[in-house]
Amino acid sequence: MAGHRRGRRRVGGGLLESAGPAERPYRWASVTKLLVALAALDAVQRGLLDLDEPAGPPGSTIRHLLSHVSGLGLDGDAILSRPGRQRIYSNRGIEIVADNLAARSGQPFERLLADEICLPLGMAGTRLEGSPAWGAVGPLRDLMTLAIELVSPELVREDLLAEATQTAFPGLPGVLPGFGLQPLCDWGLGFEIRGSKEPHWTGSANSARTFGHFGRSGSFIWVDPQARIACASLADRDFGDWAKQAWPRLSDDVLASYAGDDLSAERTMARANSQVPAAGNSGLGVRWRS
Repeated sequence: MAGHRRGRRRVGGGLLESAGPAERPYRWASVTKLLVALAALDAVQRGLLDLDEPAGPPGSTIRHLLSHVSGLGLDGDAILSRPGRQRIYSNRGIEIVADNLAARSGQPFERLLADEICLPLGMAGTRLEGSPAWGAVGPLRDLMTLAIELVSPELVREDLLAEATQTAFPGLPGVLPGFGLQPLCDWGLGFEIRGSKEPHWTGSANSARTFGHFGRSGSFIWVDPQARIACASLADRDFGDWAKQAWPRLSDDVLASYAGDDLSAERTMARANSQVPAAGNSGLGVRWRS
């Protein structure tokens, strides 16, 4: 991870440390799905959407679509399973949620996303260029702003975010893209849940309650509510074996560095730079004190 710049700023009682070009836009890939999830939760609290209303294949709801149990395949409208039977990762399901949100609001989803999520959160550098399932482009600064919202929500009600970051339809098997079949493939409402998955892209020290997402572009964001730490990264190198090796080590280093009272992540950032050469930029560590 190219350490072009290090910075620290205090935000909302937390401490944010970063390395890399904070203003340069990168592709977020599937991390975009978290923006759709927030837009859906915001629509619920505004009375525009019900998580249990029908959507997608017969028997499916918004809740099924967000948690990848609608039965839809990765792309397209082919139905591979009855709703609620299996965790099947689906870009199409997320797109249907976005289509429903656009229809309810009377405006294109990219405008809804900007007006109701990105601009209110201060993420003015992020825009949608393509599918709502993978098309966001934005800077590290905005991804870390999203992390702050997920650690300490202000836009979305805390109870709704708590519901979205707990496992929906527990006990289901499924394939975690890039990591294979998982006997328990836990997922919330748009948010992947760490649970007992092995192997996984977060660290061995991350709690089972850790939630977030990673993307094919080499992006990731996770929040560990037990440690009250968030970690995020954007890269100019697509996901591959390098990420499978580096991200878990990096996650463990971040958790170890912030475990005590010393909030400096200088050594962590140096290790990150050496672990992932030419992989773009990274932002590490949002810690909140109660």
